[in-house]
Amino acid sequence: MPCELPPAGICRHWENDTDRDRFQGSCAVRIGRGAFAALQERWRALSPAAMPSASFPALRLRRTRATAWSRALVAETVLTPSDLIWPLFVTQGEGVEEPIATLPGVSRWSVDRIGERAREARDLGIPCVALFPNTPPALRTDDAREALNPANLICRAVRALKDAAPDIGVLTDVALDPYTAHGHDGIVDAAGYVLNDATSRILADQALVQAEAGADIIAPSDMMDGRVGAIRSALEQAGHVNVQIMAYAAKYASAFYGPFRDAVGSRGLLKGDKKSYQMDPANGEEALREVALDLAEGADTVMVKPGLPYLDIIRRVKERFEVPVFAYQVSGEYAMIEAAAAAGAGDRDALVLETLTAFKRAGCAGVLTYHAPVAARLLGA
Repeated sequence: MPCELPPAGICRHWENDTDRDRFQGSCAVRIGRGAFAALQERWRALSPAAMPSASFPALRLRRTRATAWSRALVAETVLTPSDLIWPLFVTQGEGVEEPIATLPGVSRWSVDRIGERAREARDLGIPCVALFPNTPPALRTDDAREALNPANLICRAVRALKDAAPDIGVLTDVALDPYTAHGHDGIVDAAGYVLNDATSRILADQALVQAEAGADIIAPSDMMDGRVGAIRSALEQAGHVNVQIMAYAAKYASAFYGPFRDAVGSRGLLKGDKKSYQMDPANGEEALREVALDLAEGADTVMVKPGLPYLDIIRRVKERFEVPVFAYQVSGEYAMIEAAAAAGAGDRDALVLETLTAFKRAGCAGVLTYHAPVAARLLGA
């Protein structure tokens, strides 16, 4: 007698009716026809047609929303300080706190003061900080050689952070745009085209320099093909087997990066655009191919950047690959919230928590956000 199974979608073992039919015979053989018949009855009870259909007033969905304690009990998404990564900008000098005009409330910090931020993160329950350098113009060259200097801003900042708060994770950006005279993420040819393989070789060396300085997570943001594999191989061969790679797997050629380029001093340097290596905002399937490639090459986690305009991509990546997915709430997103609050268009604290919760609801394991200390204080209140 043929075995009756629930339709596709009810059981996690199959996604379509072909899978269901294939599963049918093997299931009955394994557990026996009698036991399988009992399971059939339970499956029938779970089918949408058999589910009870409550209606108003028996069903009042506002009941569980009526009080704060009840809303807390049934909340499907929970945001905590441990979900946050705090991006920090490093600059030359001593005793420097340099506000960034296009990022109100965000500053560049000299290496001797970056340790204060690490201790602040630790005290707020923020588990990780991310570092980005504002390299002096005199050290920016076409070949980005400062990226490989073991005493560059980033490497010195990593050591300072680890000295100040050894239990805080440190994420470092692997890309050449903070070090090139032309503002691109890699080495360019005479026509201005970014060379993929030549850039990837330098990125692998850059990752090693950062790992040797003490970085815990290497985060390549350049979008070169094959660079994750090159970096993973270099780290393994050098004995850095526990250094993580968080790949900027789906990084879009976005209009939301302007304040960041001000922060790292590359906005005025960039010649042309980055559309030949960063992704087209119109594409979603391509993002899944990028993520698949980076995971196959050894990425531990993946990132989608920017964040809020790409919640659909975050959800698709999480559902397809079931790996930790992070979002970067980029500088333009931050600046818009600050501008809205300053104009009286919204409550800043509420806007911050709502947008960060949206990332978690979409499937993020965590979020890189300049609002990290603000959010952590609100969540800890």
